[in-house]
Amino acid sequence: MNKPSCSLFLLSFLIVTLFVAEIDGSKQSRALDKLQKSKFNANSQIDMNHFKAQKNILLDAMIHSQDGMKEKDRIEKLPGQPNVKFSQYGGYVTVDKLAGRAFYYYFVEAAHSKETLPLLLWLNGGPGCSSLAYGAMEELGPFRVNSDGKTLHKNNYSWNYAANVLFLESPAGVGFSYSNKSSDYDNNGDRKTATDNYVFLVNWLERFPEYKNRDFYITGESYAGHYVPQLAHNILYHNKKANRTIVNLKGIMIGNAVINDDTDNKGMYDYLASHAIISDQAAYNINTFCNFSSNSNQTTECNEATTEVYKNTLFIDVYNIYAPVCTNHNLTTRPKRISVAIDPCSDDYIQAYLNRVDVQEALHANVTKLKYDWEPCSNIISKWGDSPSTIIPLLHEFLNNGLRVWIFSGDIDARVPVTSTKYSIKKMNLPINTTWYPWFINGEVGGYAEVYKGGLTFATVREAGHQVPSYQPARALSLIKHFLNGTPLPNTQRLSDYNLL
Repeated sequence: MNKPSCSLFLLSFLIVTLFVAEIDGSKQSRALDKLQKSKFNANSQIDMNHFKAQKNILLDAMIHSQDGMKEKDRIEKLPGQPNVKFSQYGGYVTVDKLAGRAFYYYFVEAAHSKETLPLLLWLNGGPGCSSLAYGAMEELGPFRVNSDGKTLHKNNYSWNYAANVLFLESPAGVGFSYSNKSSDYDNNGDRKTATDNYVFLVNWLERFPEYKNRDFYITGESYAGHYVPQLAHNILYHNKKANRTIVNLKGIMIGNAVINDDTDNKGMYDYLASHAIISDQAAYNINTFCNFSSNSNQTTECNEATTEVYKNTLFIDVYNIYAPVCTNHNLTTRPKRISVAIDPCSDDYIQAYLNRVDVQEALHANVTKLKYDWEPCSNIISKWGDSPSTIIPLLHEFLNNGLRVWIFSGDIDARVPVTSTKYSIKKMNLPINTTWYPWFINGEVGGYAEVYKGGLTFATVREAGHQVPSYQPARALSLIKHFLNGTPLPNTQRLSDYNLL
């Protein structure tokens, strides 16, 4: 999408979603909307050209000694944590010694077979949101925070039943990750984040050398639709440049992912119309009077239609159109009764827990005593310099290099909905190998899937919002197990009835 196109059109809706985010408490939604508002402003300075690897990285100079660091990072036990048998680690990896830039990670070994199961990196998006907050503590990590903000309960559908799972807070300014060079917070963007993520990874593998030759996968959601492919591209580039396997990348999986600006935005409005959230007339006016690709300004009719969208989405959570919103942000004296379904106020519980001094000490976090509180999404990243309009060329690159590529979509997310993802995949012009079919888990339809030539699999997850593992943990665990095993999602009830754990 060209810069001037849809500027007024998008601006109107983005004001809507910013306000809705205040209602539902989702800081992730605010972060993505803030970038989109900046990106499609007619005066935007954000570089939207295709992503390319930074070629002048002197990798040998960026790999530092990690002797003894692994054991220093071992977490004995988190405050309020139930007993578990797997090991946990947390700490910092320096990505730029000169700037004093360091990224915080949290790592949980597999609950069983840690010596043979693959290594999986999970990234949240934003940009500027924490994988410790969302991925680890609210989605696919081994624990979830109780409503008292002091104790944890076990997540019975943690992805460490399928892999050794690594969570990373990036870029600098996100969560506990920091830089001693304050200007770093003003100069973030896709390219810098991808470079730092790569430098982090090769250094982390020095600290945990037993994973150097292990099968490695990258997964993530939302704006990680950029982060994941960009890191994968860097890995392929440097493996080829060195003529050896530095990182043994086998595949990527992205969910409710920002992929292609033009189709992402068209799909968002079409989804709202098809789910009776906006009127047929508003949908007609948007499709008739709003131009998603022209350089011209939007018409009065287009702006009136987006105003109607504003009114109709004002009091719902666009990240899960059927979810309740958080109405009481206070912690409770005693933990609420544990439910598999995510509590809409979980952001508040996690923020309270991770700002506790005893928790930070146990995590080996905030060692420099940052001047600001830990936040689920950063308040100190002020600029985002580059954000390609599409990552489709990278997806083609991975298929051409034999990588496993899966894209999944929770089907009740309206912000980066299933329609957006379907439109983006259609734009890839891939022949279909396996036509659309229901996939099953525990005798029920878990979602629908389609497989394309080259190996790309698209899967929906039924009754899941933007954060799929939060809303449908069992279906998400089934999804990741099939992805890592390289097996198709089961198309019969009998084949799906297996022990997830």
